[in-house]
Amino acid sequence: MSGTMTPDALEARLRQVGETRYHHLHPFHELLHAGTLNRGQVQAWALNRYYYQRGIPIKDATILSRMEDPALRRVWRQRIIDHDGSDDRRGGIEKWLALATGVGLDAAYVTSCRGILPATRFAVDAYVQLVRERPLLEAIASSLTELFSPGIISTRVRGMLAGYDFVTAETLAYFDARLDQAPRDAEFALDHVKRHARTSEQQAAVIDALETKCAILWTQLDALYFAYVAPRLPPPGAFRPDDLAPPDPAPVAPPR
Repeated sequence: MSGTMTPDALEARLRQVGETRYHHLHPFHELLHAGTLNRGQVQAWALNRYYYQRGIPIKDATILSRMEDPALRRVWRQRIIDHDGSDDRRGGIEKWLALATGVGLDAAYVTSCRGILPATRFAVDAYVQLVRERPLLEAIASSLTELFSPGIISTRVRGMLAGYDFVTAETLAYFDARLDQAPRDAEFALDHVKRHARTSEQQAAVIDALETKCAILWTQLDALYFAYVAPRLPPPGAFRPDDLAPPDPAPVAPPR
């Protein structure tokens, strides 16, 4: 990238990342939202996504620990409360566990994280590593996938309620609060990035951070697709739903 962009041009470039790289475009999500997965495949998604949900407040606590400005910390710590909850309010992790049990998984099995895919663990842990090791501005920029989440949430809720008779509005209650929380958080992070990414090098770095976060989300869906859709080969130790169909037979070579 050559030359320094205006703040508005930087925002446009960041939004372009979402249009071309955000995981709403992934084939697994297209199947999920179309209601064409079976119960076991939806369970696999809920189980593996739990590990990501569990990692979000760890990621945000890592970012928080690097902030020297008390005003910035006061705003950012709300993200941790949103996911961990409080004495009088369920947080996102608890709500996601309710989603997972709502589609038929055992709560103790979900929270043990024993059955998650190795790629899920690797990707989520890589996200925490990213915000720990990259400059704070880039760590904040990586959260900007929240710019794009309200659209996928609306599509997901509508599609899952229409497509799966084992899913109810109560099952998907996690997403209700996110329709307000995600835009609030994204607006704050976007404003911060636009004000502090002043050089072309900083602007290129924050774009790269957002692209990397999109790749982390995409990788998780690649793993789900490979293990549970095609060729349906979950690795040893991973969750195996009761209705997992056998893999497609290997193609037979034509006779010579």
